[in-house]
Amino acid sequence: MNHSPLRIRKVAVLGAGVMGAQIAAHLTNADVETILFDLPAKEGPKSGIAIKAIANLGKLSPAPLAEAARATSITPANYDEHLDLLGGCDLIIEAIAERLDWKLDLYKKIAPHVSDSAFIASNTSGLSINALAEALPPAMRPRFSGIHFFNPPRYMHLVELIPDRQTDPALLSGLEAFLTTTLGKGVVLAKDTPNFIGNRIGVFSILATMHHTEQFKLGFDAVDAITGPAIGRPKSATYRTSDVVGLDTMAHVIKTMDDTLPDDPWHKYFKAPAWLTALIEKGALGQKSGAGFFRKVGKDIQVLDLARQDYRPATEGASEEVGKILAIRNPAEKFAALRASADNQAQFLWAMFRDLFHYTAFHLADIADSARHIDFAIRWGYGWKLGPFETWQAAGWKQVAQWIAEDIAAGKAMSDAPLPAWVSDGRDGVHGKDGSWSPSLGRNVPRSDAAVYRRQLFPDPLLGESFDNGTTVWENDGVRLWHLGDDIGIVSFKTKMNTVNDAVLDGLQACVEKCEQQFKAMVIWQAGEPFSAGADLKGALGLVKDGKITEFEAMVANFQATSMRIKYALVPVVSAVRGMAFGGGCEFQMHSARTVAALESYIGLVEAGVGLLPAGGGLKELALRASRNSIDGDPFNGIKKSFEAAAMAKVSTSALEARQLGLLRADDVIVFNSFELLYVAKQVAAALAESGWRPALPARDITVAGDVGTASLKMILVNMLEGRFISPHDYEIGGRIADTLCGGAIERGSQVDEAWLLELERKHFVELAQMPKTQERIAHTLTTGKPLSN
Repeated sequence: MNHSPLRIRKVAVLGAGVMGAQIAAHLTNADVETILFDLPAKEGPKSGIAIKAIANLGKLSPAPLAEAARATSITPANYDEHLDLLGGCDLIIEAIAERLDWKLDLYKKIAPHVSDSAFIASNTSGLSINALAEALPPAMRPRFSGIHFFNPPRYMHLVELIPDRQTDPALLSGLEAFLTTTLGKGVVLAKDTPNFIGNRIGVFSILATMHHTEQFKLGFDAVDAITGPAIGRPKSATYRTSDVVGLDTMAHVIKTMDDTLPDDPWHKYFKAPAWLTALIEKGALGQKSGAGFFRKVGKDIQVLDLARQDYRPATEGASEEVGKILAIRNPAEKFAALRASADNQAQFLWAMFRDLFHYTAFHLADIADSARHIDFAIRWGYGWKLGPFETWQAAGWKQVAQWIAEDIAAGKAMSDAPLPAWVSDGRDGVHGKDGSWSPSLGRNVPRSDAAVYRRQLFPDPLLGESFDNGTTVWENDGVRLWHLGDDIGIVSFKTKMNTVNDAVLDGLQACVEKCEQQFKAMVIWQAGEPFSAGADLKGALGLVKDGKITEFEAMVANFQATSMRIKYALVPVVSAVRGMAFGGGCEFQMHSARTVAALESYIGLVEAGVGLLPAGGGLKELALRASRNSIDGDPFNGIKKSFEAAAMAKVSTSALEARQLGLLRADDVIVFNSFELLYVAKQVAAALAESGWRPALPARDITVAGDVGTASLKMILVNMLEGRFISPHDYEIGGRIADTLCGGAIERGSQVDEAWLLELERKHFVELAQMPKTQERIAHTLTTGKPLSN
């Protein structure tokens, strides 16, 4: 059996700046004991800088902490009083400012206090790892490397690991496993070159875009309109991304390239454009200063117009021709159309892609071991759907390579450096069934076979990669039951957004029956996010509008029956949740024997937002949990918390918060790497089966809060109504949620069974669905994708 040589119980983060504090926060999310160091404060407590940084975590958006209360678990410290605490740390992450001299001084200060087994990693975005390692005693160098988290570290999947010449490979593999499983990261190994992989390619892409913006005289808003989702990149596109990062930060990264890459054939472009420098000098640093390339005036977004030297409304978008070209589905046809078009925006896009492909191919051998690392670094670090090599390969490798070579020869490219010989050796791309191209080895190399990656049954696929989709046992229009050659049945939905319709309901019940006959456990898992967006509202609304109330009620009853079939199955049913689990999706996982949820799971009973209440057993299950968890036999406190979540249609911001809301249980499992979700869910399901698992006995003794509880909850609603925080229809919905959770018009402390609560759910759901205001909400949500407050 392989054991990691690196066991990490406690971590020290050196540097309580925004990045260091957020790294500490994410370590704490993962239940890793963390100490956050900074300089001693000149006034107040000596650890005041770290204390303030920890307090500030609650103000950052998006939230670095998966649940706010975890901030108190981070220990603040300072270099004057607490260096001895480093002796108990297994991993030390240095995250101070990007100054080589400051980092070297700090290493000399901490070296005597670090244990002989601790690993030290510098969170630098581009400084030389070997130069940093020179400051360490020789005995510590095998336990040192670079580690580059991308901001914000909780949400960005990428972490670059950069070994120095003496880093112990076994220890580095242990750190890679820790980052992958414990922190949920996608690890890319980079060579020790300036800006490593992600920023080397990503920043060049921004520089190329800026260069061609000037060349083709396009507006910043027009460029963002065609370099965002239209080409598979984030909504923030190019210039909005720069505003978010900070224009001063962007200029610093560009200067780093200028200073450290004097021999790069593209070096003359490693300069901040004059207009970028002018903005910085004026204090227009982007989002943090209120203005940069864009600014917000009232509700209006304005963009800087270079010709006018002033801001104007941001109204420029894609030209009609480029809009049509970008709508072409076939990548080869799309790129051919871009290159052939005389449209200014089309020529801009071709030039931008051409120079990105050229630069990436030229530098592959210098900065990465294989093309896989380049594409993953850009996808995971910059949020692109496809990396540069994948984009090129999809567009037709040979043809695009020929076009690039022609443009280089014609002097149209940003550099006259030739393409590497391997680009035109007859290949059709750099990714294939046998792996990804490695120039240094002269062959394709497969994915790592390290034990940590065997946990990823369906890893993030590169272009052209496919994985064993298992053997289908049974399927209908709603679901597929399949397996991976073992005795765990896996059920996946086939509907858009994995919504729940009649086919899914009938299919789930059939799958439970088949798993009881053929498998020892069942896992509900989706091939991609979301877990489920909830019920198919369009079909449900159609029944009501057609006056088919009996059929509508039967559908609701079937929904409840499906939840109960999951709960009382004779084999354990485990729900593997990632992304959204709304409404019915939330209710299915609530009825599972266990839920295994990715940290970034957004779970909620959201029916109130469309004028309904949870009626797939969700309210029944909340009432049952409140009854079981009550200390003094009075479930009201638990009911009140559940009521607030359901009536306000709260959605958890993480799986940890879902546990706080009562939507996950204490023994449900939370995993940090969503690509390990199916593996862990299968392990949990198998363990339950091997333990002799049986479904719980039907609950017939659920203590409820009764009419007194309902009245108390309605008083909360009255105050909100009078304060105009909710509408009369919200009051109506909330009152019915209260009535259901409290067991209806019966005495406080009465005991009921599950069927009683399910009947209340069904009654209120059907009556609400027939109300005009509810129908308006459903129709509005279906049309706009947004809730209606009426």
